[in-house]
Amino acid sequence: MKIEERYEKCSQLLQKYKQQHLLTFWDELDDSGKDRLLKQIQEFDFELLDEKIHRYVKNSSVKLPTNIEPVPEYPALPQNSEQKEKYIKAKRLGTELLSKGKVAAFVVAGGQGTRLGFDGPKGDFKISPVKNKTLFQLFAETIKAAGEKYGFEPRWYVMTSPLNHEPTRKIFRDNNFYGLKEQNVFIFQQGTEVNFSSDGKILLEEKDAIAMSPDGHGGSLKALYKNSAVADMKARGIEYISYFQVDNPLINIFDPLFIGLHVMDKAEMSSKALTKAGPFEKVGNFCQINGKVTVIEYSDLPGELAEKKNKDDSLVFSLGSIAIHIINRSFVEKLNTAGFTLPYHKAVKKISYMDLQNGQKIEPQKPNGIKLETFVFDALPFAEKSIILETIRSEEFAPVKEDESQGPDNTVVAKKMMIARWASWLEQAGVEIPKKPDSSIDCKIEIAPAFAICRQDIEKKKDKIPQIKPGDTICLE
Repeated sequence: MKIEERYEKCSQLLQKYKQQHLLTFWDELDDSGKDRLLKQIQEFDFELLDEKIHRYVKNSSVKLPTNIEPVPEYPALPQNSEQKEKYIKAKRLGTELLSKGKVAAFVVAGGQGTRLGFDGPKGDFKISPVKNKTLFQLFAETIKAAGEKYGFEPRWYVMTSPLNHEPTRKIFRDNNFYGLKEQNVFIFQQGTEVNFSSDGKILLEEKDAIAMSPDGHGGSLKALYKNSAVADMKARGIEYISYFQVDNPLINIFDPLFIGLHVMDKAEMSSKALTKAGPFEKVGNFCQINGKVTVIEYSDLPGELAEKKNKDDSLVFSLGSIAIHIINRSFVEKLNTAGFTLPYHKAVKKISYMDLQNGQKIEPQKPNGIKLETFVFDALPFAEKSIILETIRSEEFAPVKEDESQGPDNTVVAKKMMIARWASWLEQAGVEIPKKPDSSIDCKIEIAPAFAICRQDIEKKKDKIPQIKPGDTICLE
């Protein structure tokens, strides 16, 4: 079809949906620019876009059901003999599934390090306190060490975004895949969503390009399928996916207990949770709606529910979501073959755009537009069965989201938590850790995954641990 005919068709379509401004700079474009813009326009389902605009962009209210209830969980530590017995069996089962290569690691790593003051993929941010290892390196070493510990060849799926896909691939190549076999690392991109102005107009990023952004971590469930990662898993006999986000250096990637409980209870998608630090901590809230595990964003849970307490003064809605899941491969297949859709979440952000009046590129100083994202936890209600395992914050959650000037989820806090966890492992094995008068740790410690990926691994290597003196910097490798 000639470019003039394509233009005419697109022009009529855009007029119908009141988006004809996308052709504002048509006469200024060369043939390749015209082709690029028309291709983008022709790819969109404008009926669906129009529905998103009215349902999410222009509508700021979130309607919550009235029957929100707390959800039961498995405690971090068993509370009675029956539970203790189940945990032992679950751990045994999880270990067996790992040794058979039935579980793969999956990190969602589409973000940039902008809020960390770092120009590059967030996974390439240096975080370990002694050796300055990056997040990607820590994860890769943990995955490799788990493979050696449990006797399987680990497979790692890495989801990037158009923002960082090629740089991420280069980082892995330049670092020889951090000691993993190249054929065991599967890197693929998530999808994108259109960006809007607050009144529902699609934004132009360039005169010949529509503004787009990654579709959120919920997009991982479609991207796994679309990019043949699920088919790859099936071919390799992988049945379970250990899902985590790139900004958490404390993640326990392969947890036999979590895997075992998930499989024993015949769950399709399960979650780890922590006890919230307070009613308004900025994490999603686990709850139950019509018998289904659901997560309600901290900004959407009404204050009276957030602050509601039990007789023992604990919060009724005490469980916070930390983006750690076990997901059945068959569940991802089932969702995609059924043509599922997740709800969108509206985020008001700073978005670069073309000024339609003067043709200048605008880099806004404050939020000016709307990005629509999907969240992976919104797939939980689709699961026939879902369990929650409580975890201990100091053992498994130290998100690295910002630099120290911006807020609590910063690099300084994360490094302190990493040192504290490793010190705790050593202390439990009988190693003396020097302390300052205020009881804070008086040394800098790092334990490489090759040395230990959990506290129990320390016990077997106690004879390799030197005496630690005040002010020491030590790395056990």
